[in-house]
Amino acid sequence: MAVALQLGFVGLPNVGKSTLFNAVTRAGAEAANFPFCTIDPNVGVVPVPDERLEALAAIVKAARIVPTSLQVVDIAGLVSGASRGEGLGNQFLAHIREVDAICHLVRCFEDPDVVHVSGRMDPISDIEVIDTELALKDLETVDKRLDRVTRAAKGGERDLLVERDRVGGLQAHLSGGQPARTFAWTPADVTLRQELSMLTDKPVLFAANVAEEDLPSGGPLVDAVTAHAKEVDADVVVVSARVEAELAELDATERAEYLSDLGLEQSGLERLIAHAYSLLGLRTFLTAGPQEVRAWTIPAGATAPRAAREIHTDFERGFIRAEVVTFDDFVAHGGEAGARDAGLLRAEGKDYVVRDGDVVHFRFNPTVRSA
Repeated sequence: MAVALQLGFVGLPNVGKSTLFNAVTRAGAEAANFPFCTIDPNVGVVPVPDERLEALAAIVKAARIVPTSLQVVDIAGLVSGASRGEGLGNQFLAHIREVDAICHLVRCFEDPDVVHVSGRMDPISDIEVIDTELALKDLETVDKRLDRVTRAAKGGERDLLVERDRVGGLQAHLSGGQPARTFAWTPADVTLRQELSMLTDKPVLFAANVAEEDLPSGGPLVDAVTAHAKEVDADVVVVSARVEAELAELDATERAEYLSDLGLEQSGLERLIAHAYSLLGLRTFLTAGPQEVRAWTIPAGATAPRAAREIHTDFERGFIRAEVVTFDDFVAHGGEAGARDAGLLRAEGKDYVVRDGDVVHFRFNPTVRSA
């Protein structure tokens, strides 16, 4: 399975991260009622649910189905002072740099048997602890960069002076309590932004972990998280780690019945993935043939040659055209041949922007080689 994105679970200890990780990956990461039970970041690869694949496979009688996948990283519980090495410290902040997006799991359930690390329930305070630690680490990174570039810019070189001013502006932005992702980045900052690799520049999704009885919408604690998320232009997904753990043990029929009883159409995992894809601007196109039906993930706005690259670089280099039919038309007309007969199969060139759900057959010249 091709990994579409890497999602890092962060949060205070005992908010349910490892329980949720176990549920969505079935990888057996240790879950215990004490802080720091996750000593190394656990990594699991999760198939991305996509009902369209089964429908295509039934039509083309595919030998196998290959979904795209999500890599989930369970990062040990952070605490106040993590940026200075408290708790398990800087090593886990470093792990966050490697992920594409952050899933900030927030405890929104009361349970006297599960100790809260601060001794009280306050999801906004919990969020602020994590945000502060990430911001402090970013500020440390920026301070070092600013000191270095300020010394280097004493010679008056224009590029260094520009960088000094930009880094100085970023320092002021972070010092004002704002994350790096809301800084006024410009196209000229691309290299600087990549080199700094700010923790607070990562897209963030809040996952409010609730008790089963608070599904599907949550309670007052979730309302507080939702209000905060609106202020920082973020999304919230309501999940129950315990319910997800139970769902992971059920077959498809039992799982559907359980979700229906809870008033849910999708599992927490499916909703997390949908929000993560939206957060990162990802799209899925499909290929279908007798050997396999497969899902491929691309960034929004990807052209046909860029999408072809996901299959093989030769497809991009020797791209001739993309034969495209929408998923709905493919199913309604019994496959590619039926869609072609109905005039619904389109030949698209190199400027075509591939859409979510497109079923694509790429034509390419195999003799074309890179220079």
